[in-house]
Amino acid sequence: MRSLVMTEAATQSPTPVEPSFEPLQGMRSLRVLARLLDYPTQELQDASGELIEILNAERRLGAALKSSLMEWCQRLQEGDLLELQAEYVAMFDKGRATSLLLFEHVHGESRDRGQAMVDLMAEYSAAGFELDARELPDHIPVFLEYLSMCDDAEIGRWLGEIRHILALLTARLEERGADHALVPLSLLALIGAEGDVEEHRPQVKKEAPDNTPEALDAVWEEEAVRFSATSDEDCALQSAEGRRLAERKHTVQSQPVRIMPAPSLNASSAPSADR
Repeated sequence: MRSLVMTEAATQSPTPVEPSFEPLQGMRSLRVLARLLDYPTQELQDASGELIEILNAERRLGAALKSSLMEWCQRLQEGDLLELQAEYVAMFDKGRATSLLLFEHVHGESRDRGQAMVDLMAEYSAAGFELDARELPDHIPVFLEYLSMCDDAEIGRWLGEIRHILALLTARLEERGADHALVPLSLLALIGAEGDVEEHRPQVKKEAPDNTPEALDAVWEEEAVRFSATSDEDCALQSAEGRRLAERKHTVQSQPVRIMPAPSLNASSAPSADR
């Protein structure tokens, strides 16, 4: 796991920018959202109090949404770690509908996904953002770490481009009663696009679950024929957790994404609290 709060020197973009919001607090709040999508650990539980403080100081999210996020942090802090981990695996490692890998929703397992990741890695490299060997560039927590280095306009542009994915993911996670839905919902809120979720609710209610034992077994049988041991190892690095070996591979039809213009972030927000 990346450090929960990186030092200011370690997170500066090579080219100085003049964001319209106070940069350090903006980076910290995006990093909190990234951590909330990580596999639960004792480190995350221990840092929950700090995460709550950072969220409480964030001025660009509505009071109700901030309150829900902070209550979730409190539940993480007080919850049984093994139960939290089991819930995470059930939510993100069984089926692709709630995948935390952005390009799975766009390209599935096609070759286009590989090129999309190469292009995203080039964006990261140009910004001086380096990944460790076991991270994939389209893993949402990694993507949010990158956004934390960007200026206001760039954050708005990127979130606008993936708003369809965020809205669909929010609807699916809400349908399953997962607190994790608050993260993509918060990202939509930053660009004033929370209403996008509503259009996906009817579709989501009709979707057959892809995380049942029957669905997983059917996919596993298909994948056992199509993939070699080497590609299974590669898939392990692409799990929702990003760092643990996947127990099974899975595939469903990918969802098309409509690229939307990105609204600007609220440039008139109040200054953030001190670190």
